[in-house]
Formats: sequence, C-alpha cells, structure tokens
Amino acid sequence: MADSGAESRRLLQSIVDTARAIFGAQASSIFLLEEDSGELVFEAVAGQGEEWLVGRRFPSDRGIAGWVASTGEAMVVDDLSTSTSFARDIAESTRYVPRSLMAVPLSYDEQVLGVLEVLDASPQARSGIAELELLGLFANQAGVALRIVSRTRAARSALAGGGEDYTELIGLVHAIQGLDGDRRQSGFRLIDSLRDVLSPMPL
Repeated sequence: MADSGAESRRLLQSIVDTARAIFGAQASSIFLLEEDSGELVFEAVAGQGEEWLVGRRFPSDRGIAGWVASTGEAMVVDDLSTSTSFARDIAESTRYVPRSLMAVPLSYDEQVLGVLEVLDASPQARSGIAELELLGLFANQAGVALRIVSRTRAARSALAGGGEDYTELIGLVHAIQGLDGDRRQSGFRLIDSLRDVLSPMPL
C-alpha cells in the first residue's frame, strides 16, 4: 500500500505549482485546517516562501485565509492595501507581502479542509474560463482527493463510479484544454497527479 502522506504531499505541491504557473503568480499556497488546534498550517508553497513556509501556523480566525476557511466562500482582493480582512502582520512574518490575492476553500461534502491561495497573479494570465472559477475547479478536485487520501484504499474505490466528483473533474479537464502553451502543459501535469490519487476513476 502506498504512503498516503506522501501521496497527499505530492498532490498538494502539484496543485500549487500548477496554480502559480497558470496564473503567472508570484506565489501559491495551500493551508490545511487543524480543527483541534484551531490553526491553519502551510502544507504546500510554490514561489515566494517555498523554502521556509511549509509547516508554519497561524490562527484560523485571522486574515483572508481564515475568513475563507470559516465561511467556505472564495475571496478576490485586487488591492490588499485597502482590505480590512488582510492580516498584514501575518504576511510580513512570511517575508512576502502581496499586493493582490485570490483565495478559495478546499472542501469536500460541505466540510472545509483548507484554503488555496494565489498571490499577485499576472494581469496577462487570462483564460477562457473566469480566473476564480478555474481556481475553484482545482480546489474542488483537491478537496475530493485529500478526503480520499485520508481514508482507506477501499474508500477511494467507492468513488470509481463517478457522479458529481467525476463531472467536476471533467470540467477541470475541459478548462485546461482551453489554456495555451506552457499553461496548458502545467494544467495537464496537475491532471496526472489527480488521476494517480483518484485512481481507478477514469479520465
């Protein structure tokens, strides 16, 4: 049996790497919610801070990530200098203070598992699908995959029949097909990682 922890880490890193590449962002990160401690934990980082942020924690009632985790709603802020939700002290402690941010919840079956963020996306990184919708598709599939990884292989097989999760995965494939060049290749690398975790669900 494969190491589910290693699978989870590989998947999370693939998601943040892909999100950063597709949106031309300075950084992307995933926080997972620890209910017992009431904290959000950096679990994967691409770009600014990737060398030192994994494992860092902060209270889940602070900042935009905390708001997204508590409400289960996405947030886009084009100018963080005017945002009352932005916890600048937390950002400064990470050694990178972004100017803009997109954040979506990682959820499964209405339970928020964490938050996916993209920091300082390039204005030129546009796709045929709305940016936040595309990021949400990544987050939806990440939530499904993380839930499966945290269970047994038998539970994973229970999703092989498809249903809503399968439909959302097909939507992600179609969205990635609409990208161009390197961004499309980055997207399909993410699909490969999701396929490994969601196996035996076919694409």
